[in-house]
Formats: sequence, C-alpha cells, structure tokens
Amino acid sequence: MVGDKMIKKKNNEISNLIAQTKKKEKIKKEHVDVKWIVKIVIITFLISMVMAFISQTAIPNLGLILGILITFIFIILGIIFDIVGVAVTSSDEAVFHSMNSRKVKGANVAVKFKKNAEKVSSFCCDVIGDICGVVSGACATVIASILIGKFHFDFLLTSLVVTAIVSSLTIGGKAIGKSFAINKSDIILYEFAKFVSNFYKA
Repeated sequence: MVGDKMIKKKNNEISNLIAQTKKKEKIKKEHVDVKWIVKIVIITFLISMVMAFISQTAIPNLGLILGILITFIFIILGIIFDIVGVAVTSSDEAVFHSMNSRKVKGANVAVKFKKNAEKVSSFCCDVIGDICGVVSGACATVIASILIGKFHFDFLLTSLVVTAIVSSLTIGGKAIGKSFAINKSDIILYEFAKFVSNFYKA
C-alpha cells in the first residue's frame, strides 16, 4: 500500500515536471526572435569569411613565436567570452536592478544584458567562441608546419601533438572558466557591463 502511494506520488511529480517543461517550451516558441537569428547568422557568416581569409593569407606568413603568441591570445579570448556567456545566464537580475536604481556605473547595461541573456550568451559562447576556435586551429596548423620545416619533425606526429595541445588548452580552460563563471556570475557580468558601458549606453 505504501509502495503504491510512493509510485503514485512519483508519477504525479513526473507529470507535473513534464507539464511545466511543455509550458516553458510554449513560452519560448512564442518569443522566438527571428530577426535576431537572421542577424546572428549573417554576422557569423561575415566574420567567419574574414577570419577564413586571414587564416589563409596572413597567418601562414607568421613566424613561430608570433604564431604561438596569437594562438594563445585567441585561446584566452575564447575562454574569456565563454566565461561571460555562462555568467550572463547564471547571474541574478535583481542585483543589477538594485544597483541600477542607485545609478551604479554599468548596472543599466548589465540589466539589458541579463534581459537578453540568451542572445548575449549565444554571441559570446557560439559566435566569438567558434571564431576563436577557427583562428587558433589555423595557427596550430601553421605552428606545426614551421616545426616540421625547421626541425624536420614527423609530419603526422607533429600535427597531432600541436592540435592536441591547442584543443586541450581550449577545452580545459573553458571547463575551469565555467565553474568560475557560475560561482562569480554577478561580479563577472557587472565588470563586463561596466567595461562595455564605456563604449555603449543602454
């Protein structure tokens, strides 16, 4: 008897969870911003074209040290924007409304970012993240080519090792960054919004 009640209670909880999920999905479908989707696709296409052109023309002419430096810069940029993207979705909007009411610099921008968290997160994590990944990948290929040409290393082994190092740094950095972003989300979003407020007024 007790077992039947537990099963019934569990089934009710699952049914409620399914109902709530469907309700959220319906609200999200009603608020799909087609203009934003089109805009972000076009922006991503254009930036990717530019970066692909640069990776095919300028990057192959880089030296070993400069190639490594640029690779690290883009890996770090990708990690930073991933942290910002996670922080935007994890932060507490009420905190920034309170700060905005006291006219704290950047709080109004933070509120706007939080209200558009899905878009900001998509831009930071997907658009910027993918672009940084493309450039750092192109740089890794150049670094491998330089090492092979200068030191006559094995082509396959060198390419695999360099690519693995770049991938490990990127993935490992983002994994650490996500934990940091969730724990410090409010501070990260505020600092980012304060920086952006120097160039953009909400």
